[in-house]
Amino acid sequence: MRALRARIRAVAALLCIAWSVGAVPPHFARQAEAQMRPGGAARPALVVRSDPGGVLAVRDREVQRLRASGGRVELRGTCNSACTMYLGLDNICIDRRASFGFHGPSSHGRPLPASEFERWSQIMARNYREPLKRWFLDTARHRIDRQIHLSGAELIRLGYPEC
Repeated sequence: MRALRARIRAVAALLCIAWSVGAVPPHFARQAEAQMRPGGAARPALVVRSDPGGVLAVRDREVQRLRASGGRVELRGTCNSACTMYLGLDNICIDRRASFGFHGPSSHGRPLPASEFERWSQIMARNYREPLKRWFLDTARHRIDRQIHLSGAELIRLGYPEC
């Protein structure tokens, strides 16, 4: 019975987050957990455990909605590609064991026209703090064939908050 209640709470938290951002999150692998505030009121958090990325425009809208709502995001697992745009939120934390995969914008691994490549590179970069932003623009965005991985511990050393 306890396990069933825990699953119901997890599904309810996921639905709450989906509703608050205006859509069901794009990947079923993401899990939502409820954080407890002092006094017992539940505050939903988006907990990323395995997110391969996705469409940049969709993720950009999701990040903007989370930014406007103050929604909390915990990056605790694998966060690749467009998922790394969550790093632009103020209300995030990173698990030191998390893994982040960076690469430049593409269309299913194929190069974009130069103007679109630059546009989407800048949209992605605005979600990173310095010096990660500079590294992305100088190095990672030029890789579209595979990802460059950084650990949560490395991002924490760059000033991102630890969970």
